[in-house]
Amino acid sequence: MRILIAGGRVIDPASGVDEVVDLLIEDGRIVRIGKDVRGARSGVQGAEPPDASKGRRSKAAKNSESAINVDRVMDAAGLVVCPGLIDMHVHLRQPGREDKETIATGTLAAARGGFTAVCCMPNTDPVNDTRSVTEFILDTAKREGAVHVYPVGAITKGLRGEELAEIGELFESGCVAVSDDGRPVMNAELMRRAMEYAGMFDLPVISHCEDLHLSGNGVVHEGIVSTELGLHGVPSASEAAMVARDILLAELTGARLHIAHVSAAESVRLIREAKARGVQVSCEATPHHFALTEEAVRGFNTNAKMNPPLRSESDRQAILAGLRDGTIDVIATDHAPHTAQEKEQEFDVAPFGVIGSETALALTLSTLVASGVLPLNQAIAKLTSEPARILKLPKGRIAEGADADLTIFDPDRDWTVDAFGFASKSRNTPFHGWELKGGTVATIVAGKVVWEA
Repeated sequence: MRILIAGGRVIDPASGVDEVVDLLIEDGRIVRIGKDVRGARSGVQGAEPPDASKGRRSKAAKNSESAINVDRVMDAAGLVVCPGLIDMHVHLRQPGREDKETIATGTLAAARGGFTAVCCMPNTDPVNDTRSVTEFILDTAKREGAVHVYPVGAITKGLRGEELAEIGELFESGCVAVSDDGRPVMNAELMRRAMEYAGMFDLPVISHCEDLHLSGNGVVHEGIVSTELGLHGVPSASEAAMVARDILLAELTGARLHIAHVSAAESVRLIREAKARGVQVSCEATPHHFALTEEAVRGFNTNAKMNPPLRSESDRQAILAGLRDGTIDVIATDHAPHTAQEKEQEFDVAPFGVIGSETALALTLSTLVASGVLPLNQAIAKLTSEPARILKLPKGRIAEGADADLTIFDPDRDWTVDAFGFASKSRNTPFHGWELKGGTVATIVAGKVVWEA
């Protein structure tokens, strides 16, 4: 199938491109980029080629001839066309908790949010700590998925933190990283060995940084709100202490370390200092951590309960500063679906986690770009080329010959978040009812339009 995307503002941070050009897609790849490609429209519509009456063929006319068999023209005037967004942190719940989400529904939610690829965490049931589970995820995604799915394998067997999983086997079966996300690897010696083994396969280790002895039975950030609500608090030090440990282990082993869902000012400072020393460390922030604070849990709102918890305004400002100066490389959703029944329990027992696939792009545009924290091209980089770089995926760029994974969005579209209209099976978002600016118009995966507004 041949598709012409005409007249869009193409932004590709990987190449530095930011201009109005046309893209021609054929057989799942981008085959032509240029201002003159738009002349192919006349060929599609059956119009006479320009200058034909003068007995000579113009450049546009030549291009129109090549476009006679174009199947579709997508008018992108006034819209942004960028590499397909990559979410390097989602929970698809399959296998085991299909009541919360499935690969089919989770990837459709991702497509609606503009994502063309997602990396799914291993805390499924059974845990993705063996070849068979990885292959199940990949086979199911191939049959039922709307976007590319890249599995993340477990660091330890059963996520128990006691014995390393077969990291080499997970790599060979298709995992792009290893993580015990949802739980930290408390044993420093075990984490060291995990980094050493992962390094043999050039796999990044994605760390859930939490000292369980400090976080204990905490359910919200330790601060004024936890005190006023009478809820057990989680100090920022519970995250920062493990960030410091894992940075030291990465420095010792030479491993590639990625810190998931950074939430604390101390963590941002430690990562910034480690990068200055040359440590191979990268990190991500979520939209809920840069858009919300601990104030969102007032009223015992379980849809604002996540791990790490929403923290103070000073922590949020530190995250914004980290995004601005490049300390924080990636924006990821940590899309964590839960059923309504689970979230409707009392605050202490309701599960941690919020969904984010369908709101991440708009929150990035509304919270970061509109306020001047990031220019648009840098915001797009944190959703495209940066996750591709960290995971070494052949994605996140627009070039002739590259895979036609593209996101088209309207930066000026105003819309209201309606959790009940989501493609996800779950509704646990703290952003229901928010007025946002910027929305996905179309998501293209391997040259196929998988979602369109």
